Amino acid sequence: MSLNLELDPLTLRKVFAQHPSGVAALCAELDGVKTGIVASSFTVGVSLEPALVMFAVQKSSNTWPKLREAGRIGVSVLSERNDGVCAQIASKNGDRFRGIDTYSSDQGALFVNESTLWLETSIYNEVEAGDHWVVLMEVHGHRTSEHSPQIFHDSRFHSLPIPELV
Repeated sequence: MSLNLELDPLTLRKVFAQHPSGVAALCAELDGVKTGIVASSFTVGVSLEPALVMFAVQKSSNTWPKLREAGRIGVSVLSERNDGVCAQIASKNGDRFRGIDTYSSDQGALFVNESTLWLETSIYNEVEAGDHWVVLMEVHGHRTSEHSPQIFHDSRFHSLPIPELV
């Protein structure tokens, strides 16, 4: 077996798309304005003490500089019931939250209703990583649901059915 040594960005996008990942919306309400980004790079279980999760965001993001100013950021791991939410929040124009049912915590973390998992977080650390920032987030609270998670694989969204208990 020989490895393909092409590492250009287009090839890497296709290669990385072969790894299934959950899709998370990271959102906050800043001065009454709902702000958010989506990340397929979201990872749980980075640390249990303190409770840390992480994600990566492109340095070219126009939204991250605004969102990073929030004291608390809501992480909503999207479910099969959140069809279309990812594309809408990731959109470059229009009202990114129009018609999306959300909940805002007292600290300003914004959550997408009917998600699989909610985590209320704050920025713990930010590390430069090539053309991205890797952001470690401290978890302050959580809520789960019975909804099946939405996953991103092969550049498409899929539902991941929750197995029934026997």
